[in-house]
Amino acid sequence: MAQNKVLKAHARNGVGKGAAREARRQGLVPAVIYGDKKPPVAVSVAYKDALKFIYAGGFKSHILDLDVDGTIHQVIPRDYQLDVVMDQPIHIDFLRVAKGSKINVQVPVHFENEDASPGLKRGGTLNILHHTLDLTVPSDNIPEFVTVDLTGLEIGDTVHISNIKLPKGTADHSHEEDVTIATVVAPSALKASGSLDDEETTEEGEASAE
Repeated sequence: MAQNKVLKAHARNGVGKGAAREARRQGLVPAVIYGDKKPPVAVSVAYKDALKFIYAGGFKSHILDLDVDGTIHQVIPRDYQLDVVMDQPIHIDFLRVAKGSKINVQVPVHFENEDASPGLKRGGTLNILHHTLDLTVPSDNIPEFVTVDLTGLEIGDTVHISNIKLPKGTADHSHEEDVTIATVVAPSALKASGSLDDEETTEEGEASAE
């Protein structure tokens, strides 16, 4: 298992808007650690470190070792706020992760074998409806991504979450029933000309004649 990245933080005595503003003036991002039936802990993270971690990608789907003045807290970032004008971090929420627990995260979707999809080879387009999936996963085994195999997909075919194999111990956590991940749609030019319907009709006729 990959080692958790370490993010340094410092305990923050003051709470409330005034203390948060003061922390930001000092180049710090106010944050809080909560969960696991323990009291919340107010901390602050260096602005440059917060910015680097947030924009590195996957910030809310990776466990971190939050080093608060030498004490390690195993956490997962649950939310963060950005300044609406400057697009800079102004607050972070960290959820404590208990050993052996399961957590809800968004996991990226990767697509493979596009060249093995007859529909795409005929000029169809892969219409991706979900680039990430809401999954419940073991906290010590968060998948980096889930894979959708496009082999054999024709124009008009749809990929649902039930069509893919999720990693062991992982379950769908979305509020949709059998989430639609992607569809293979006909190119607009082909739709407009009606060539697709003609082609399919011809294929059906040939099959019937045989």
